[in-house]
Amino acid sequence: MTQGREVAAAGVVVFRPGRQVLLVHRPRYDDWSFPKGKLDPGEHPTAAAVREVEEETGLRVRLGPPLPPQRYPVAAGPKVVHYWVGRPVGDDDVSGYRPNDEIDRVRWVDADRASALLTYPRDRATFQEALRLRPRSRPLLVLRHAEAVARRDWSGDDRRRPLLPEGLRQSRLLVPVLAAHDVRRVVTSTSTRCADTVAPYVAASGAELAATDALSQEDATGRGVARVVADLLAEVDRADGGGVGSGVGGGTGGGVLLCTHRPVLPLVFDALGVPDPHLGKGELLVLHRRRGAVLLTQRLP
Repeated sequence: MTQGREVAAAGVVVFRPGRQVLLVHRPRYDDWSFPKGKLDPGEHPTAAAVREVEEETGLRVRLGPPLPPQRYPVAAGPKVVHYWVGRPVGDDDVSGYRPNDEIDRVRWVDADRASALLTYPRDRATFQEALRLRPRSRPLLVLRHAEAVARRDWSGDDRRRPLLPEGLRQSRLLVPVLAAHDVRRVVTSTSTRCADTVAPYVAASGAELAATDALSQEDATGRGVARVVADLLAEVDRADGGGVGSGVGGGTGGGVLLCTHRPVLPLVFDALGVPDPHLGKGELLVLHRRRGAVLLTQRLP
């Protein structure tokens, strides 16, 4: 095994209607594979995956379910490639792609021909797993607010307790992660530390924002949280089926984000019917739903 620091990369197996998958050709290696690339310093793998697809193919994509990572040796050391299933956001036409030294061909390929075109056995294995998860799903993201001033160090109204500088940094780092899941609606506790955690993403994306006391630490009840979660699940499931929602659920399509506090999270996960992952501050749980059921979950530090 090649020794050295692990090289981290990320990519997406992108599908479009008609059971077609997006493949790229690299002239340097004369190989066909999926769009992927190395993480920039400090970059989250989800953000890198979406960025690399856009840089290599010109397409914007939304991440779906995660796939098992690939691990193999390269000259610089052991390499891990994090993969997701993905779909285009907007136009999926690649006919205008301009070849370059890194990627000289970008092609939509029928699924029944892709395995024969892919160069590496590891990519063929990833593709078979991606086919299993290919049917469209919708993400619901649950976020614990970022690092805030400790309660013991705050003498004012606890609802107005602000984020620490580290929390503000976390809130900025969340922007590309939420964008990678095409979050279009944000529902948050009215408390400052929650509202400020999601504010940079809302400002950058124009996502629809709703704040509710039902998710605040002071006012949350099992019944109230269950009602908010039910509305959000209804929106996600209607979007999955092409419908339009109303009320807290909205009906904007794309991903939906819920942001709240540690004491409220067990009520949220109970209403979702999934185990409490005990999120750290600024951490996410992404639930991918299809046909009214949770397909799988992924915790994102």
